[in-house]
Amino acid sequence: MAPTNLALFLALNLVLLAAVAHGCTTYCPTPTPPIIPPPVVPTPSTGRCSIGTLNLKVCANVLNLVKLKLGVPKNEQCCPLLHGLADLDAAVCLCTAIKANVLGIKLNVPVDLTLLLNQCGKTCPQNFTCPI
Repeated sequence: MAPTNLALFLALNLVLLAAVAHGCTTYCPTPTPPIIPPPVVPTPSTGRCSIGTLNLKVCANVLNLVKLKLGVPKNEQCCPLLHGLADLDAAVCLCTAIKANVLGIKLNVPVDLTLLLNQCGKTCPQNFTCPI
């Protein structure tokens, strides 16, 4: 009787092993591919400002907060204005705002321009000087 039980035990193990190895073909959920957003491609640099200079007045608040080493709130409105611009265009826009004195604050232009650009995820182009 023992060999029959052993044979039955082995046969049952083989059936279970085959079921496990086969997987869940009909009951497995199909994986959904991850949604990858398209990359944000900045517009090519023209060296001109496409933003109304008066709109950049909100950048003075951001610059003051950065200089005071206070946290800049997530809802600040300066960086979204510069978001789609190339680094050079963003620098030109801020220089135009400085030249027109719309920021209403005294600035150390090279340092403050770089601070503000960095805060908005931009880099000041190498050898760039504000035409003031």
